[in-house]
Amino acid sequence: IVNHKMVEVRGTSRDHLVQHCCVRKRIVTPTLLLAFSKSPEQESRDISQAAERMEMSIQVLKQEVCQKRKRSLHPTDLLSADLLTTIANISGCLPYMLPPKCPNNCLANKYRLITGACNNREHPRWGASNTALARWLPPSYEDGLGQPRGWNPGALYNGVQLPLVREVTRKIIHASNEAVTEDNLYSDIIMAWGQYIDHDIAFTPQSTSRTTFLTGVECQRTCENQNPCFPIQIITVRDYIPKIIGPDAFNQYIGLYRGYDPTINPTVSNIFSTAAFRFGHATIQPIVKRLNAQYLDDPELPNLHLHEVFFSPWRLIKEGGLDPLLRGLLAHSAKRQVQDQLLNEELTEKLFVLSDNGSLDLASLNLQRGRDHGLPGYNDWREFCGLPKLETETDLNTVINNQQVTEKIMELYHNPNNIDVWLGGLVEDFLPGARTGPLFACIIGKQMKALRDGDRFWWENDNVFTEAQKHELRKHSLSRVICENTGISEVPVDAFQLGKFPEDFNHCDNIPGMNLEAWREIHEEVETCGTPKSVENGDFVYCSEFGKSTVIYSCQYGFQLQGEEQLTCTSKGWDFQAPLSTMSAGQCLKMKPCKKVIPEAYILRN
Repeated sequence: IVNHKMVEVRGTSRDHLVQHCCVRKRIVTPTLLLAFSKSPEQESRDISQAAERMEMSIQVLKQEVCQKRKRSLHPTDLLSADLLTTIANISGCLPYMLPPKCPNNCLANKYRLITGACNNREHPRWGASNTALARWLPPSYEDGLGQPRGWNPGALYNGVQLPLVREVTRKIIHASNEAVTEDNLYSDIIMAWGQYIDHDIAFTPQSTSRTTFLTGVECQRTCENQNPCFPIQIITVRDYIPKIIGPDAFNQYIGLYRGYDPTINPTVSNIFSTAAFRFGHATIQPIVKRLNAQYLDDPELPNLHLHEVFFSPWRLIKEGGLDPLLRGLLAHSAKRQVQDQLLNEELTEKLFVLSDNGSLDLASLNLQRGRDHGLPGYNDWREFCGLPKLETETDLNTVINNQQVTEKIMELYHNPNNIDVWLGGLVEDFLPGARTGPLFACIIGKQMKALRDGDRFWWENDNVFTEAQKHELRKHSLSRVICENTGISEVPVDAFQLGKFPEDFNHCDNIPGMNLEAWREIHEEVETCGTPKSVENGDFVYCSEFGKSTVIYSCQYGFQLQGEEQLTCTSKGWDFQAPLSTMSAGQCLKMKPCKKVIPEAYILRN
């Protein structure tokens, strides 16, 4: 129950309420606030804790071996694959690696599971939530197990220590709020869309373990890898990605759609989620614009510094709602990613300001995250993409046209092989028609192709939609989404393109949209077999497959199905009779309450 008087308090009082809530939950530093805001689900926590137990077990074994042999050995030198599997089982890691039980009915062949599991029939964990991020290159850890690069002061890379990430931020990445170059092609919503997609498919909460488990035993970082719904797929691959990586890289790495390929793993990679797709942080404006219906500054809703909107959802309720913010995104340019103007001070000095306890630095977080994930260095990834390795400062100048930036990088890293991949990719010169350089274009392109071609339910795949439905889906756009979900009545035809109001804006009546009549279903089985019997505390849906009509029953939460789940309509009627007595077809029975449900994954194979 909300106390409505509380909603009426002024903004400063609300800020005090937020701070009071944080103090009550003992969230007293920006670091704790970041952790709280990205707190994973319980299952993710369980996986993380299992990984921690396995890591500690291997560390103990390693110490014992080192003491007995009087020399440092990697655990894999002595531990067989079977023994590692046993350790994973005892630690609780192995059960989460077992393939899930996939439903085998008409609906499972037509619709994806919300977890993303069972998309690939041969590899049901590919692309599923709560699975490890994919590694495209072997990890780079100082101890071969879990210590990030730069962890040990005595560790040298090409004869030198790696720089502290905060030092890299201060000397290379940081820019003042005034040092902003406007993007003359794209609106600020291109930044917002990239952030949305990144969090949708590549949410990477830091687990308590940094280990890459050995010989393929992967039970560490988790990822909310939920494939986007179909309009989001279209907007992203058709309208957004070509603007980011450019037409040449799009054709090289993604190309035309040729159908589902079950040999492609669509799992999100850690190089994509922790480095390449974080290029967008360099496109964030320090000022949040709020515009009126004429796309002009509103004196009653002044523009805000970015740090003033962090954790301030109350502004949506008391300060004009969502529409002024969206108008600001549509009519205001994105920040152009310039080599000596990378991340503004709102992100490097004022991220999550709570009190006088300090703030966070997004650039340093990104650099350290890459090291925590064991990402190899910049040159390793250039080689992975078929790009020439850069050995000298002169070589760096061939991909970075700002010599001062090159000099600063070499002053800190001393050798191109030492450069953190996020920084290296960020400062490369743009490809033609792109907003990234060749390295990030390669990684983003490869990931998007994997997400598309490795998805059995991709909207263009055969038998996912009819041709009429595909025709309607192609009409959809981000501008249409805004028209249908906000009070904004005039938008650009392409929301990502920067335009001037009113000449470059169209009324929503002129923005194409989908005709949902293409999805109207006609169930002929009602005439042949009659309406299926209803089920108490449950429901059924029609489903057509291989020219046959079926009905799938399901129960409400807290009930379980007793009887046949799927009925098929034949020339003689439904293919089975309802049970006798008082039970109707697929009777749902109340399950007995239990204190704890043991996940199916815990039941190990013999």
